[in-house]
Amino acid sequence: MSMIKDEAAVIILFGATGDLAKRKLYPAIYSLFREGQLAKNFAVIGVGRRQLSKSEFYAHIKNALELFSDYNVDEEFNEFVSHFQYLSVDIHNTMEYQELLNLTLSLEEGYNIAGNRLFYLAIAPELFEPVSFNLKKTGLLDNKGWKRLVIEKPFGKDYHSAQDLNHKITQVFNEEEIYRIDHYLGKEMVQNIEVIRFANAFFEPVWNNRYISNIQLTSSETVGVEARGDYYDQVGALRDMVQNHMLQMVTMMAMEPPSRLKAEAIRDEKVKVLRSIRRFESAEEIHQNIVRGQYNSGEIQGQSVSGYREEENVSPKSNTETFVAAKIMIDNFRWSGVPFYIRTGKRLPQKATEIIVEFKNLPNLYFNKQKTLEPNLLVIRIHPEEGIHLKLNAKNPGTDGTILPISMDFCHKNTVEGRTPEAYERLIKDALEGDSTFFTRWDEVSIAWKVVDPIIKEWSNSDFALHHYRAGEWGPLEAKQLLERDGFKWWPVYGEDPNRRKKECSL
Repeated sequence: MSMIKDEAAVIILFGATGDLAKRKLYPAIYSLFREGQLAKNFAVIGVGRRQLSKSEFYAHIKNALELFSDYNVDEEFNEFVSHFQYLSVDIHNTMEYQELLNLTLSLEEGYNIAGNRLFYLAIAPELFEPVSFNLKKTGLLDNKGWKRLVIEKPFGKDYHSAQDLNHKITQVFNEEEIYRIDHYLGKEMVQNIEVIRFANAFFEPVWNNRYISNIQLTSSETVGVEARGDYYDQVGALRDMVQNHMLQMVTMMAMEPPSRLKAEAIRDEKVKVLRSIRRFESAEEIHQNIVRGQYNSGEIQGQSVSGYREEENVSPKSNTETFVAAKIMIDNFRWSGVPFYIRTGKRLPQKATEIIVEFKNLPNLYFNKQKTLEPNLLVIRIHPEEGIHLKLNAKNPGTDGTILPISMDFCHKNTVEGRTPEAYERLIKDALEGDSTFFTRWDEVSIAWKVVDPIIKEWSNSDFALHHYRAGEWGPLEAKQLLERDGFKWWPVYGEDPNRRKKECSL
């Protein structure tokens, strides 16, 4: 990683005592600090509702790092935490923002920071608007340097709510000052998609409907809703995963080569993909192309688990989906006729995020006369084991032309020296440097909502099928049939075969 490009800044973190800050943000900032990626005169103000003394706040950060950081909490921790201050603020009370302003000015003077301010809203989306307006009212945005707003998903619950929220926020911040985080875009292998495609001469010529039969994207979790039942029951897998993470990965796989490797050029190409996704215009099309599932009780990795409707803070009559599989078509010259299959869900057998490109089979000549030759696959593994897997066909040694599949594997952790930065490290560093490449622009968000809104509307009809699946299975049977109707199948993801896993990522 290169040294930070821009001047030092004050990071004002709303939601400083929340779960996201504890699990992701403090460890990310600590890693950047330990690796020399932060300016030496940075400062962080943690803002929360709770009353905490400085020592209590420092203990809270220390606990977060001990649990979730890659780095030990050693003698460098004291230097790190000395850059942090905590302030209890009622975010609806403009009077209390004055104290936040005074503390910010004091830190800027003490650390010789040239008025650069990064506002990170790790809070509920309904609080984005009042915080933004109160920042403006109380002069916190009247700074001499740059100002940037980082906000987490979900950005709205449908197109109209997202549009309304965006309209309000852009009364305070310009679009180029707004950094909407999709942490999937910070993952090493998601960012590597660009390089795999555009830095290898043998991929781009076959990256089209002449040579590719289908592309499969899986993001699966073994966990249920954990302590998020009240939130998840209002959102579901479609809003929580498909509208953002899954569609973003589709755009990375399907985009045209950008005119230059600059943020706006890259995001322009992603928007073109979203505009080209075929919309579902009837209930019949939604029924044919989307599978909606919910897990029942079952067994995962030898442990019995309860069904979704038995989870804490979930309605016993809930029809919220915990699984979505979909067939997406992109109607442009490159991808016409190539289905993109996506699936995401909870209580599935393996935790994995993976993209599989299935190439078209050879004509029924020579070695494929019996139509038994398996297709070539390019597998991009994003989680838990980052890497690339290429499946080829070769002669079985000692036989008379017998063909068997062989693998060529790049296992990231065994090839690349040093640790791989976590997604939030990359994204926080990018926000501080003003690089918005891997953040979502408003038109990306709005078009993605327009893609899923017809599905949301149809699913609000109680007659729409909700297919149940046992915990520990790969979703309902209908997800398998979705591909079988087209003559395809879901390929196994990493971890389904323990022997294969041991072979591919052993030293």
